[in-house]
Amino acid sequence: MSMESARAWLAARGFEDRIRVFEVSSATVELAAQALGVEPGHIAKTISLYDGESAMVILAAGDAKIDNRKFKDQFGFKAKMLSPDDALRFTGHAVGGICPFGLANPLRVYLDVSLRRFETVYPACGTANSAVRLTCAELERASEALGWIDVCKLPE
Repeated sequence: MSMESARAWLAARGFEDRIRVFEVSSATVELAAQALGVEPGHIAKTISLYDGESAMVILAAGDAKIDNRKFKDQFGFKAKMLSPDDALRFTGHAVGGICPFGLANPLRVYLDVSLRRFETVYPACGTANSAVRLTCAELERASEALGWIDVCKLPE
């Protein structure tokens, strides 16, 4: 279901032709960067977190990490990653392919400003061997994000 729901979501928004499917795994930032031939920062990783009784997703640059203080200041609670089972249940996508497209449930989606360093970014597309090429503005439209937030830190 995962790839089909993500593909249908992106097709409805005019981005289906941007989807790439690889012969190799793109399940981690490093593997996705290798498959695409880009620096890890260009990978728009989807961070799936608990949000009360539900979940939320934040897309951030592949080389960024959640800054716990910034996150708590933004949302008023501590960041806690979803378990793999809950990630699948809430998003409809398995770990390694989680993306904000074609979600199984309506979740809050945010984009971290760490992505704005890049003209083009590559989020997953529902499977551990796929990605979609989007500009930051296209990612904002395609993900129907609630907005840009600053909850990550970049490497030194």
